Amino acid sequence: QVQLVESGGGLVQAGGSLRLSCAASGLTFGSFAMGWFRQAPGKERDIVAAINWSGGSTYYADSVKGRFTISRDNVKNTVYLQMNSLKPEDTAVYYCATTLTSYFTRETLGYRYWGQGTQVTVSS
Repeated sequence: QVQLVESGGGLVQAGGSLRLSCAASGLTFGSFAMGWFRQAPGKERDIVAAINWSGGSTYYADSVKGRFTISRDNVKNTVYLQMNSLKPEDTAVYYCATTLTSYFTRETLGYRYWGQGTQVTVSS
């Protein structure tokens, strides 16, 4: 079965960096788009970044443009989210997900499988 396992979350001071990883199994990883989402307490789950099957096309939410970078390694079956210049408002549980299609969507409902999430906390 499809499994997505996030790692790399933690506590960091404002201005710091973290790199999240999402290891995928049970699917032909290199064929499918991936996305990173986040959900803060009491808020909806929102897209942060997405990447198509090859890595040739990406999307970023306005709130993270210029600070976050999504990438993928189709040999290692892993998608990454490099987060720089972190702000307290970036605090959330971060999830990776796959559309099980070649191209991404910005819509949460377009993602079929989800990881369990990893907590990112940014202190001021």
